[in-house]
Amino acid sequence: MAFQPALAKFLDFDDAAECARVRAIKKEDITKHDNPDFRIRVIEELEVFYAEFALDIVSRIVTAAEEGRECVLILPVGPVPQYAIAAGIINTMRIDCSHLVTFNMDEYADENGQTAPPTWEGSFATAMWANFFGRVDEDLRPPEENINFPDSDNIDCYSDMIADAGGADSCYGGIGWCGHIAFWESSLGAEFDSDEEWCQAKARIVELTPLTIVQNCLHSFGGDWSWVPPKAATIGPADILGARHRSFWLDGMCGVATHMCWQRFIARLAAHGPVTRFIPGTCLQTCRTDYTILGGVADEGEIDMS
Repeated sequence: MAFQPALAKFLDFDDAAECARVRAIKKEDITKHDNPDFRIRVIEELEVFYAEFALDIVSRIVTAAEEGRECVLILPVGPVPQYAIAAGIINTMRIDCSHLVTFNMDEYADENGQTAPPTWEGSFATAMWANFFGRVDEDLRPPEENINFPDSDNIDCYSDMIADAGGADSCYGGIGWCGHIAFWESSLGAEFDSDEEWCQAKARIVELTPLTIVQNCLHSFGGDWSWVPPKAATIGPADILGARHRSFWLDGMCGVATHMCWQRFIARLAAHGPVTRFIPGTCLQTCRTDYTILGGVADEGEIDMS
C-alpha cells in the first residue's frame, strides 16, 4: 500500500490530488498555460533575472515620462538586488523620476497592529530607502510625498490612495510559501463567502500564517522565527487585480544547493493550481500578468535525504 498521508491541518489549501498534479509538472512544461495573457517565462541566470527585473521597472518609468503622465507602481521589498540595478540605470541615464509615484505592498506590524517605524532595521521602509530610493541621485529622485508605505494610520484608506492616484500602472510582487501575494494570506480565504467577494477586498492589517513566519525568518531574519513580527499591513486583492498590469518575479533560492529552493512547489501551485482564494496567487492566472521564474525555481523538486 502506498504511503499517502493527509495534508497538515493548519494548511488552508488541502486538495492533495491537486498538489500532486502540480508537483509533477516538468520544467519544460511550466511555461504552458491556457490563458495567453498569463505569460510565464523562465530565466536561468540569476544576474540576468535581476537585470530584467530592473529594466522592467525603469522602462515603465521612461514610458510614462515620454507619454507625459505619472508612473504609478506598487512595489514589493523582495527580491532586492533589482533595485540597486534600477537606481544605477536611473543615475547613469539621468532619468528624471519626479513623475514616479510608488506604493509599497506591505509593512510589518506588531501584535496590536501597529506598523514598524522606519527606524526599525527590519522595516520595509528602511529596506526600500537603503536599496532603492536612497540610491537614486537626489535631483532625480521622486518627491518624498510620492513615496508611500502602508502604516497603522493610513491602512484603512491605502487602497483609496492608490485609486486616487489613478490606479497602478503595474503591480510588482512575488509568491509566498502559503501562496500569498503581498501579505494577503491564504488564511483570509475563510473570511469570504466567494472568490468574487474576496477579489474586492482592500488593504488591511492581517495576521501572518505560520508558513509566512517561517519563510521570512529563512530569508530575512537569519532563521530566527522569534524575530518575525506576527502581523502586517498589506494591500488587498482589489489593488492587485485593479492594476493595469502585474509583473511577478520568483527567485526563491535560499542557497546554491538545489535542495535549498523553497519556492518550487508554490510557484507551480500558484501558476497551475485551481483558481481559489485559499491560494491567493492563483488570481494572477485570470488576468494580464508576466510571471517570471528563476531557473532553479522552475526545476523539479524531489525528496533528498542525503
